Amino acid sequence: MQQSSRSYAVAVCLSGVFGTLGIHHFYLGRWLHGCIDLGMFVWALYLLATGQVFWGIVVLCLDFIHGLSVTIMLLTGAYRDGDGNVVAYPGQTIKPDNR
Repeated sequence: MQQSSRSYAVAVCLSGVFGTLGIHHFYLGRWLHGCIDLGMFVWALYLLATGQVFWGIVVLCLDFIHGLSVTIMLLTGAYRDGDGNVVAYPGQTIKPDNR
């Protein structure tokens, strides 16, 4: 296991500010995850715009909870980028995989 070349601070800020949009996933090279996150947000907006308020709020809440969990994983140094490398916080010790 190696440390990611992506910036920890940038990843955490993107996740904290744009967590429901999934912008941090694109930055970290997790393209499919980013598209799913962005798709959920757009779907929620569509549901809200078409008068399906209950389901729009449900999808937004699920997207928010997911974004919050990813942000917490980033803050604790437990999240990996698209290459499988740990997005480590400053001073975090990376333990090698026992494969």
